[in-house]
Amino acid sequence: MSVAGDICRKISGLQSAQIELLENITVNLGIVSDLAHAQVTVYARARDENFVVILAQVKPHTSFIQRKPSLLGSTLPIAEEPLIFRTFVSGESICGQREWALGMWMEMWTYPVLDNEGNIIAVISFESNSDEVRAEGHSILVESAYMLQLILRGVSNRKLFRPLSASDGILIIDEMGQIIFANAAAISIYKVLGVSHIVGRRFYDRHVDMRLVQKAIRSKEPSEVEIEAGGMTLVQRVIPIVNDTGQLMRVVVIVANVTEIKKKEKELSIKAAVIQEIHHRVKNNLQTIASLLRLQARRTKSQPVKAALRESVNRILSISVVHEFLSQQDAEFIDVAEVARNILDMVIQNMLEPDFNLQTIFNGNTVILASEKASSLALVINELIQNSIEHGFTGRREGVIGVDIATLEATYQIEIYDNGIGLPPDFNVQTSNSLGLQIVRTLIEEDLGGNFRLYSEQGTHACITIPREVEGGK
Repeated sequence: MSVAGDICRKISGLQSAQIELLENITVNLGIVSDLAHAQVTVYARARDENFVVILAQVKPHTSFIQRKPSLLGSTLPIAEEPLIFRTFVSGESICGQREWALGMWMEMWTYPVLDNEGNIIAVISFESNSDEVRAEGHSILVESAYMLQLILRGVSNRKLFRPLSASDGILIIDEMGQIIFANAAAISIYKVLGVSHIVGRRFYDRHVDMRLVQKAIRSKEPSEVEIEAGGMTLVQRVIPIVNDTGQLMRVVVIVANVTEIKKKEKELSIKAAVIQEIHHRVKNNLQTIASLLRLQARRTKSQPVKAALRESVNRILSISVVHEFLSQQDAEFIDVAEVARNILDMVIQNMLEPDFNLQTIFNGNTVILASEKASSLALVINELIQNSIEHGFTGRREGVIGVDIATLEATYQIEIYDNGIGLPPDFNVQTSNSLGLQIVRTLIEEDLGGNFRLYSEQGTHACITIPREVEGGK
Protein backbone atom coordinates (compact mmCIF):
# COMPACT_ATOMS: atom_id res chain seq x y z
CA MET A 1 0.00 0.00 0.00
CA SER A 2 1.51 3.35 -1.10
CA VAL A 3 1.18 6.89 0.24
CA ALA A 4 -0.84 7.82 -2.85
CA GLY A 5 -3.22 4.94 -2.17
CA ASP A 6 -3.68 6.00 1.45
CA ILE A 7 -4.46 9.58 0.39
CA CYS A 8 -6.95 8.41 -2.23
CA ARG A 9 -8.82 6.20 0.21
CA LYS A 10 -9.08 8.97 2.80
CA ILE A 11 -9.88 11.99 0.64
CA SER A 12 -10.99 10.99 -2.86
CA GLY A 13 -14.01 9.08 -4.08
CA LEU A 14 -12.03 6.87 -6.46
CA GLN A 15 -12.72 3.17 -6.75
CA SER A 16 -10.25 0.40 -5.80
CA ALA A 17 -9.17 -0.37 -9.38
CA GLN A 18 -8.59 3.32 -10.08
CA ILE A 19 -6.58 3.74 -6.88
CA GLU A 20 -4.42 0.71 -7.73
CA LEU A 21 -3.70 2.20 -11.16
CA LEU A 22 -2.60 5.50 -9.60
CA GLU A 23 -0.44 3.65 -7.08
CA ASN A 24 1.43 1.89 -9.89
CA ILE A 25 2.02 5.20 -11.67
CA THR A 26 3.15 7.22 -8.65
CA VAL A 27 5.60 4.57 -7.41
CA ASN A 28 7.67 5.02 -10.60
CA LEU A 29 7.37 8.80 -11.00
CA GLY A 30 11.10 9.32 -10.36
CA ILE A 31 12.11 8.34 -13.89
CA VAL A 32 9.23 10.41 -15.35
CA SER A 33 10.37 13.52 -13.50
CA ASP A 34 14.03 12.93 -14.41
CA LEU A 35 13.23 12.39 -18.09
CA ALA A 36 11.13 15.57 -18.28
CA HIS A 37 13.66 17.63 -16.28
CA ALA A 38 10.57 18.86 -14.45
CA GLN A 39 8.80 18.62 -11.15
CA VAL A 40 5.92 16.18 -11.47
CA THR A 41 2.73 16.50 -9.43
CA VAL A 42 -0.33 14.23 -9.53
CA TYR A 43 -3.72 15.71 -8.60
CA ALA A 44 -6.98 13.84 -7.93
CA ARG A 45 -10.45 15.23 -7.25
CA ALA A 46 -11.42 15.24 -3.58
CA ARG A 47 -14.86 14.02 -2.52
CA ASP A 48 -15.82 17.68 -2.50
CA GLU A 49 -15.28 18.42 -6.18
CA ASN A 50 -14.41 22.02 -5.41
CA PHE A 51 -11.06 20.73 -4.16
CA VAL A 52 -8.17 18.67 -5.50
CA VAL A 53 -5.71 16.60 -3.48
CA ILE A 54 -2.02 16.12 -4.26
CA LEU A 55 -1.25 12.40 -4.48
CA ALA A 56 2.42 12.60 -5.44
CA GLN A 57 5.09 15.22 -5.97
CA VAL A 58 8.56 14.40 -7.28
CA LYS A 59 11.54 16.65 -7.90
CA PRO A 60 13.99 15.66 -10.70
CA HIS A 61 17.63 14.62 -10.25
CA THR A 62 18.42 16.02 -13.69
CA SER A 63 17.54 19.70 -13.17
CA PHE A 64 17.34 22.33 -10.47
CA ILE A 65 13.74 23.15 -9.63
CA GLN A 66 13.12 25.79 -7.00
CA ARG A 67 9.98 24.93 -5.12
CA LYS A 68 8.15 25.27 -1.87
CA PRO A 69 8.11 22.40 0.66
CA SER A 70 6.23 19.31 -0.50
CA LEU A 71 2.44 19.65 -0.54
CA LEU A 72 1.92 15.90 -0.64
CA GLY A 73 -1.48 14.95 0.81
CA SER A 74 -2.78 18.53 0.98
CA THR A 75 -6.07 19.69 -0.55
CA LEU A 76 -6.34 22.87 -2.62
CA PRO A 77 -9.35 24.78 -3.94
CA ILE A 78 -9.58 23.81 -7.61
CA ALA A 79 -10.16 27.47 -8.45
CA GLU A 80 -6.54 28.12 -7.47
CA GLU A 81 -5.33 25.61 -10.10
CA PRO A 82 -6.97 26.78 -13.36
CA LEU A 83 -4.85 24.60 -15.67
CA ILE A 84 -5.59 21.52 -13.56
CA PHE A 85 -9.31 22.39 -13.57
CA ARG A 86 -9.41 22.87 -17.36
CA THR A 87 -7.74 19.48 -17.93
CA PHE A 88 -10.14 17.75 -15.54
CA VAL A 89 -13.10 19.27 -17.42
CA SER A 90 -11.88 19.01 -21.02
CA GLY A 91 -9.58 15.99 -20.86
CA GLU A 92 -7.07 17.91 -22.96
CA SER A 93 -3.40 18.57 -22.37
CA ILE A 94 -2.67 22.24 -21.67
CA CYS A 95 0.49 24.33 -21.56
CA GLY A 96 0.63 27.54 -19.55
CA GLN A 97 2.34 29.35 -16.74
CA ARG A 98 1.78 29.49 -13.02
CA GLU A 99 3.20 31.71 -10.32
CA TRP A 100 4.72 29.60 -7.59
CA ALA A 101 5.75 32.57 -5.50
CA LEU A 102 5.77 36.33 -5.92
CA GLY A 103 7.55 37.01 -9.19
CA MET A 104 8.55 33.34 -9.68
CA TRP A 105 6.93 31.81 -12.76
CA MET A 106 7.12 28.19 -13.88
CA GLU A 107 6.14 26.68 -17.22
CA MET A 108 3.43 24.10 -16.62
CA TRP A 109 2.10 21.25 -18.76
CA THR A 110 -0.98 19.33 -17.64
CA TYR A 111 -2.18 15.96 -18.94
CA PRO A 112 -5.19 13.80 -18.01
CA VAL A 113 -4.73 10.39 -16.40
CA LEU A 114 -7.41 7.96 -17.62
CA ASP A 115 -8.56 4.68 -16.12
CA ASN A 116 -9.17 1.56 -18.19
CA GLU A 117 -12.69 2.81 -19.00
CA GLY A 118 -11.47 6.16 -20.31
CA ASN A 119 -12.55 8.17 -17.26
CA ILE A 120 -10.38 11.05 -16.03
CA ILE A 121 -9.22 10.03 -12.55
CA ALA A 122 -6.28 12.39 -12.10
CA VAL A 123 -4.22 15.10 -13.74
CA ILE A 124 -0.44 14.98 -13.96
CA SER A 125 1.49 18.22 -14.24
CA PHE A 126 5.07 19.01 -15.28
CA GLU A 127 6.61 22.25 -13.99
CA SER A 128 9.94 23.44 -15.42
CA ASN A 129 12.07 26.50 -14.87
CA SER A 130 12.67 29.02 -17.65
CA ASP A 131 16.17 27.70 -18.48
CA GLU A 132 14.83 24.21 -19.14
CA VAL A 133 11.93 25.55 -21.21
CA ARG A 134 14.33 27.45 -23.49
CA ALA A 135 16.52 24.36 -24.02
CA GLU A 136 16.14 22.76 -27.44
CA GLY A 137 13.89 19.70 -27.45
CA HIS A 138 12.45 20.24 -23.97
CA SER A 139 8.88 19.79 -25.17
CA ILE A 140 9.90 16.41 -26.64
CA LEU A 141 11.17 15.34 -23.21
CA VAL A 142 7.93 16.39 -21.50
CA GLU A 143 5.78 14.61 -24.11
CA SER A 144 7.94 11.48 -23.85
CA ALA A 145 7.75 11.57 -20.05
CA TYR A 146 3.95 11.74 -20.21
CA MET A 147 3.90 8.81 -22.65
CA LEU A 148 6.23 6.92 -20.33
CA GLN A 149 3.86 7.23 -17.37
CA LEU A 150 1.16 5.59 -19.50
CA ILE A 151 3.05 2.29 -19.42
CA LEU A 152 4.02 2.48 -15.75
CA ARG A 153 0.64 1.15 -14.63
CA GLY A 154 1.68 -2.34 -15.74
CA VAL A 155 5.37 -2.31 -14.78
CA SER A 156 6.77 -5.48 -13.25
CA ASN A 157 10.57 -4.99 -13.50
CA ARG A 158 11.03 -1.69 -11.65
CA LYS A 159 14.82 -1.95 -11.81
CA LEU A 160 14.70 -0.89 -15.45
CA PHE A 161 12.57 2.12 -14.48
CA ARG A 162 14.97 3.39 -11.83
CA PRO A 163 15.58 7.19 -11.73
CA LEU A 164 18.20 8.90 -13.89
CA SER A 165 21.24 10.94 -12.96
CA ALA A 166 22.35 14.30 -14.36
CA SER A 167 25.24 12.59 -16.19
CA ASP A 168 23.08 10.05 -18.08
CA GLY A 169 22.76 10.36 -21.82
CA ILE A 170 19.17 10.51 -23.09
CA LEU A 171 17.97 9.71 -26.61
CA ILE A 172 14.36 9.83 -27.82
CA ILE A 173 13.43 7.83 -30.92
CA ASP A 174 10.07 8.37 -32.66
CA GLU A 175 7.71 5.74 -34.08
CA MET A 176 9.53 5.91 -37.46
CA GLY A 177 12.87 4.99 -35.89
CA GLN A 178 14.36 8.48 -36.13
CA ILE A 179 16.35 9.98 -33.26
CA ILE A 180 14.49 13.21 -32.47
CA PHE A 181 16.29 14.23 -29.28
CA ALA A 182 19.71 13.78 -27.69
CA ASN A 183 20.93 15.58 -24.60
CA ALA A 184 24.47 16.89 -24.20
CA ALA A 185 25.68 13.78 -22.34
CA ALA A 186 24.43 11.48 -25.13
CA ILE A 187 25.96 13.68 -27.84
CA SER A 188 29.30 13.58 -26.01
CA ILE A 189 29.24 9.78 -25.64
CA TYR A 190 28.36 9.15 -29.30
CA LYS A 191 30.96 11.67 -30.46
CA VAL A 192 33.61 9.49 -28.79
CA LEU A 193 32.08 6.53 -30.64
CA GLY A 194 32.54 8.38 -33.94
CA VAL A 195 28.96 9.60 -34.45
CA SER A 196 29.08 13.40 -34.70
CA HIS A 197 25.47 14.21 -35.66
CA ILE A 198 23.15 11.80 -33.94
CA VAL A 199 19.86 13.72 -34.02
CA GLY A 200 18.08 13.02 -37.29
CA ARG A 201 19.69 9.61 -37.79
CA ARG A 202 17.84 6.31 -37.74
CA PHE A 203 18.56 3.99 -34.84
CA TYR A 204 19.35 1.18 -37.30
CA ASP A 205 22.01 3.29 -39.03
CA ARG A 206 25.18 1.16 -39.14
CA HIS A 207 27.16 4.03 -37.60
CA VAL A 208 24.77 4.24 -34.63
CA ASP A 209 24.45 0.45 -34.19
CA MET A 210 21.63 0.26 -31.62
CA ARG A 211 20.98 -3.49 -31.62
CA LEU A 212 19.42 -3.37 -28.17
CA VAL A 213 16.81 -0.93 -29.49
CA GLN A 214 15.89 -3.39 -32.24
CA LYS A 215 15.55 -6.17 -29.68
CA ALA A 216 13.41 -4.03 -27.35
CA ILE A 217 11.12 -2.93 -30.19
CA ARG A 218 10.61 -6.54 -31.30
CA SER A 219 9.82 -7.74 -27.78
CA LYS A 220 8.09 -4.50 -26.75
CA GLU A 221 9.78 -4.96 -23.37
CA PRO A 222 12.40 -2.73 -21.69
CA SER A 223 15.91 -4.16 -21.59
CA GLU A 224 19.39 -3.29 -20.40
CA VAL A 225 22.89 -4.31 -21.36
CA GLU A 226 26.47 -3.39 -20.46
CA ILE A 227 28.75 -2.92 -23.45
CA GLU A 228 32.40 -2.05 -24.13
CA ALA A 229 32.83 0.51 -26.89
CA GLY A 230 35.35 3.21 -27.75
CA GLY A 231 37.39 2.41 -24.67
CA MET A 232 34.33 3.06 -22.48
CA THR A 233 32.04 0.86 -20.43
CA LEU A 234 28.44 1.86 -21.15
CA VAL A 235 25.19 0.72 -19.59
CA GLN A 236 22.45 1.08 -22.19
CA ARG A 237 18.83 1.01 -21.05
CA VAL A 238 16.04 0.91 -23.66
CA ILE A 239 12.38 1.53 -22.83
CA PRO A 240 9.93 1.15 -25.73
CA ILE A 241 6.65 3.04 -25.23
CA VAL A 242 3.70 1.28 -26.83
CA ASN A 243 0.00 2.14 -26.68
CA ASP A 244 -2.89 -0.11 -25.70
CA THR A 245 -3.04 -1.62 -29.19
CA GLY A 246 0.66 -2.50 -29.14
CA GLN A 247 1.68 0.25 -31.53
CA LEU A 248 5.10 1.82 -30.92
CA MET A 249 4.91 5.50 -29.99
CA ARG A 250 8.45 6.28 -28.88
CA VAL A 251 11.61 4.69 -27.54
CA VAL A 252 13.60 6.12 -24.64
CA VAL A 253 17.29 5.21 -24.66
CA ILE A 254 19.36 5.95 -21.55
CA VAL A 255 23.14 5.61 -21.83
CA ALA A 256 25.32 5.79 -18.72
CA ASN A 257 29.10 5.98 -18.96
CA VAL A 258 30.24 3.78 -16.06
CA THR A 259 33.87 3.49 -17.15
CA GLU A 260 35.29 5.14 -14.03
CA ILE A 261 32.91 3.22 -11.75
CA LYS A 262 33.96 -0.10 -13.26
CA LYS A 263 37.60 0.92 -13.03
CA LYS A 264 37.21 1.71 -9.33
CA GLU A 265 35.31 -1.54 -8.75
CA LYS A 266 38.13 -3.48 -10.40
CA GLU A 267 40.74 -1.67 -8.31
CA LEU A 268 38.78 -2.39 -5.14
CA SER A 269 38.40 -6.04 -6.13
CA ILE A 270 42.15 -6.35 -6.66
CA LYS A 271 42.87 -4.62 -3.35
CA ALA A 272 40.42 -6.89 -1.55
CA ALA A 273 42.12 -9.96 -3.03
CA VAL A 274 45.55 -8.64 -2.01
CA ILE A 275 44.34 -7.92 1.53
CA GLN A 276 42.85 -11.41 1.80
CA GLU A 277 46.15 -12.89 0.66
CA ILE A 278 48.02 -10.78 3.24
CA HIS A 279 45.73 -12.05 6.01
CA HIS A 280 46.31 -15.62 4.77
CA ARG A 281 50.08 -15.15 4.91
CA VAL A 282 49.92 -13.50 8.34
CA LYS A 283 47.90 -16.47 9.60
CA ASN A 284 50.47 -18.90 8.18
CA ASN A 285 53.35 -16.92 9.68
CA LEU A 286 51.70 -16.85 13.10
CA GLN A 287 51.11 -20.59 12.94
CA THR A 288 54.78 -21.08 11.99
CA ILE A 289 55.85 -19.03 15.01
CA ALA A 290 53.51 -21.07 17.21
CA SER A 291 55.07 -24.29 15.84
CA LEU A 292 58.55 -23.03 16.66
CA LEU A 293 57.48 -22.18 20.22
CA ARG A 294 55.92 -25.64 20.60
CA LEU A 295 59.20 -27.17 19.44
CA GLN A 296 61.07 -25.05 21.99
CA ALA A 297 58.61 -26.09 24.72
CA ARG A 298 59.25 -29.78 24.00
CA ARG A 299 63.02 -29.28 24.26
CA THR A 300 62.99 -27.49 27.63
CA LYS A 301 62.83 -29.38 30.92
CA SER A 302 61.65 -26.42 32.96
CA GLN A 303 57.91 -26.67 33.74
CA PRO A 304 57.49 -22.88 34.24
CA VAL A 305 59.12 -22.30 30.84
CA LYS A 306 56.89 -24.94 29.24
CA ALA A 307 53.80 -23.26 30.73
CA ALA A 308 54.92 -19.79 29.57
CA LEU A 309 55.61 -21.03 26.04
CA ARG A 310 52.27 -22.83 25.90
CA GLU A 311 50.47 -19.65 26.93
CA SER A 312 52.36 -17.71 24.26
CA VAL A 313 51.40 -20.30 21.63
CA ASN A 314 47.72 -19.89 22.49
CA ARG A 315 47.96 -16.10 22.38
CA ILE A 316 49.53 -16.22 18.94
CA LEU A 317 47.01 -18.75 17.65
CA SER A 318 44.07 -16.69 18.97
CA ILE A 319 45.22 -13.81 16.75
CA SER A 320 45.74 -16.20 13.84
CA VAL A 321 42.08 -17.25 14.15
CA VAL A 322 41.02 -13.67 13.35
CA HIS A 323 43.34 -13.51 10.34
CA GLU A 324 42.00 -16.85 9.14
CA PHE A 325 38.47 -15.41 9.10
CA LEU A 326 39.69 -12.25 7.33
CA SER A 327 41.47 -14.33 4.67
CA GLN A 328 38.18 -16.02 3.80
CA GLN A 329 36.01 -12.92 3.29
CA ASP A 330 36.09 -9.50 1.62
CA ALA A 331 34.99 -7.31 4.53
CA GLU A 332 37.23 -6.18 7.36
CA PHE A 333 34.60 -7.17 9.92
CA ILE A 334 34.46 -10.31 12.03
CA ASP A 335 31.69 -12.29 13.71
CA VAL A 336 32.98 -12.47 17.28
CA ALA A 337 30.76 -15.45 18.11
CA GLU A 338 32.51 -17.57 15.46
CA VAL A 339 35.93 -16.42 16.63
CA ALA A 340 35.09 -17.26 20.26
CA ARG A 341 33.89 -20.73 19.30
CA ASN A 342 37.11 -21.46 17.40
CA ILE A 343 39.30 -20.14 20.22
CA LEU A 344 37.43 -22.26 22.76
CA ASP A 345 38.11 -25.38 20.66
CA MET A 346 41.74 -24.40 20.04
CA VAL A 347 42.65 -23.71 23.68
CA ILE A 348 41.03 -26.95 24.84
CA GLN A 349 42.96 -28.89 22.21
CA ASN A 350 46.31 -27.33 23.19
CA MET A 351 45.99 -27.21 27.00
CA LEU A 352 43.65 -29.94 28.17
CA GLU A 353 45.14 -33.00 29.84
CA PRO A 354 44.15 -36.25 28.07
CA ASP A 355 42.39 -37.71 31.11
CA PHE A 356 40.37 -34.57 31.93
CA ASN A 357 36.67 -34.67 31.00
CA LEU A 358 35.57 -31.18 29.96
CA GLN A 359 32.12 -30.17 28.80
CA THR A 360 31.76 -26.94 26.81
CA ILE A 361 28.65 -24.76 26.48
CA PHE A 362 28.38 -22.03 23.88
CA ASN A 363 25.53 -19.56 23.48
CA GLY A 364 26.32 -16.70 21.11
CA ASN A 365 24.44 -14.01 19.22
CA THR A 366 26.03 -12.64 16.07
CA VAL A 367 28.30 -9.73 17.03
CA ILE A 368 30.16 -7.99 14.20
CA LEU A 369 33.28 -5.99 15.08
CA ALA A 370 36.02 -4.36 13.02
CA SER A 371 39.06 -6.61 12.66
CA GLU A 372 41.29 -4.67 15.09
CA LYS A 373 38.60 -4.82 17.80
CA ALA A 374 37.98 -8.50 17.07
CA SER A 375 41.72 -9.23 17.47
CA SER A 376 41.75 -7.59 20.91
CA LEU A 377 38.65 -9.48 21.97
CA ALA A 378 40.14 -12.74 20.66
CA LEU A 379 43.16 -12.27 22.94
CA VAL A 380 40.86 -11.54 25.90
CA ILE A 381 38.75 -14.65 25.30
CA ASN A 382 41.89 -16.74 24.90
CA GLU A 383 43.37 -15.51 28.21
CA LEU A 384 40.16 -16.12 30.17
CA ILE A 385 39.62 -19.64 28.80
CA GLN A 386 43.28 -20.47 29.50
CA ASN A 387 42.87 -19.24 33.08
CA SER A 388 39.81 -21.45 33.58
CA ILE A 389 41.59 -24.55 32.31
CA GLU A 390 44.82 -23.83 34.16
CA HIS A 391 43.52 -22.66 37.54
CA GLY A 392 39.80 -23.41 37.73
CA PHE A 393 39.79 -27.17 38.20
CA THR A 394 42.67 -27.87 40.58
CA GLY A 395 42.19 -31.31 42.11
CA ARG A 396 39.32 -32.22 39.76
CA ARG A 397 39.08 -34.53 36.74
CA GLU A 398 36.03 -32.97 35.07
CA GLY A 399 34.35 -29.62 34.63
CA VAL A 400 32.34 -27.21 32.49
CA ILE A 401 33.46 -24.10 30.61
CA GLY A 402 30.85 -21.88 28.95
CA VAL A 403 30.76 -18.80 26.75
CA ASP A 404 27.67 -16.57 26.50
CA ILE A 405 27.50 -13.65 24.05
CA ALA A 406 24.50 -11.32 24.25
CA THR A 407 23.48 -8.16 22.37
CA LEU A 408 21.77 -5.51 24.50
CA GLU A 409 20.43 -2.11 23.49
CA ALA A 410 23.64 -0.19 24.13
CA THR A 411 26.25 -2.87 24.81
CA TYR A 412 27.58 -6.31 23.99
CA GLN A 413 28.07 -8.65 26.93
CA ILE A 414 30.44 -11.61 26.82
CA GLU A 415 30.54 -13.95 29.80
CA ILE A 416 33.08 -16.74 30.17
CA TYR A 417 32.43 -19.02 33.13
CA ASP A 418 33.32 -22.36 34.65
CA ASN A 419 32.00 -24.57 37.48
CA GLY A 420 35.41 -24.94 39.08
CA ILE A 421 36.82 -24.05 42.49
CA GLY A 422 36.26 -20.30 42.10
CA LEU A 423 38.53 -17.42 43.05
CA PRO A 424 40.66 -17.31 46.24
CA PRO A 425 38.86 -15.51 49.14
CA ASP A 426 41.35 -12.61 49.14
CA PHE A 427 41.49 -12.27 45.33
CA ASN A 428 41.35 -8.73 43.88
CA VAL A 429 41.46 -8.31 40.09
CA GLN A 430 42.76 -4.73 40.46
CA THR A 431 45.88 -5.79 42.42
CA SER A 432 46.49 -9.19 40.83
CA ASN A 433 50.00 -9.78 39.46
CA SER A 434 48.73 -12.24 36.83
CA LEU A 435 50.12 -11.25 33.41
CA GLY A 436 47.07 -12.77 31.69
CA LEU A 437 44.61 -10.68 33.73
CA GLN A 438 46.72 -7.55 33.18
CA ILE A 439 46.50 -8.19 29.42
CA VAL A 440 42.73 -8.70 29.72
CA ARG A 441 42.14 -5.49 31.68
CA THR A 442 44.32 -3.39 29.37
CA LEU A 443 42.66 -4.65 26.18
CA ILE A 444 39.10 -4.33 27.49
CA GLU A 445 39.40 -0.95 29.17
CA GLU A 446 41.85 0.85 26.89
CA ASP A 447 41.40 -0.76 23.47
CA LEU A 448 37.74 -1.74 23.53
CA GLY A 449 36.51 1.01 25.87
CA GLY A 450 34.60 -1.53 27.94
CA ASN A 451 34.37 -2.86 31.50
CA PHE A 452 35.62 -6.09 33.06
CA ARG A 453 34.32 -7.88 36.12
CA LEU A 454 35.53 -11.12 37.72
CA TYR A 455 33.63 -12.89 40.51
CA SER A 456 32.90 -16.31 42.07
CA GLU A 457 29.48 -17.95 41.96
CA GLN A 458 29.56 -21.75 41.77
CA GLY A 459 32.78 -21.32 39.87
CA THR A 460 34.41 -18.30 38.25
CA HIS A 461 32.60 -15.80 36.04
CA ALA A 462 34.37 -13.23 33.81
CA CYS A 463 31.98 -10.57 32.46
CA ILE A 464 32.99 -8.25 29.61
CA THR A 465 30.82 -5.29 28.60
CA ILE A 466 31.60 -3.44 25.37
CA PRO A 467 29.70 -0.35 24.17
CA ARG A 468 28.02 -0.94 20.81
CA GLU A 469 29.39 2.27 19.33
CA VAL A 470 32.70 0.48 18.85
CA GLU A 471 30.87 -1.84 16.45
CA GLY A 472 32.46 -1.85 13.03
CA GLY A 473 30.13 0.49 11.20
CA LYS A 474 27.13 -1.82 11.56
